[in-house]
Amino acid sequence: METQQVHPSNKGLLLVFWAYVLIPLAWGVTNTLSQAVKLFQ
Repeated sequence: METQQVHPSNKGLLLVFWAYVLIPLAWGVTNTLSQAVKLFQ
C-alpha cells in the first residue's frame, strides 16, 4: 500500500470503502462468535 500517492479527495473514498468492507465483516465475526458461545453454554 503506497499511501503517499493517495490524494486528499481519494482518502474520503478510501475511508468509505474500508467502512463498507470492515463493518459487515466485524458484524459477521461478532455474530459468529455469539452463536458459538450459545452452542457451548
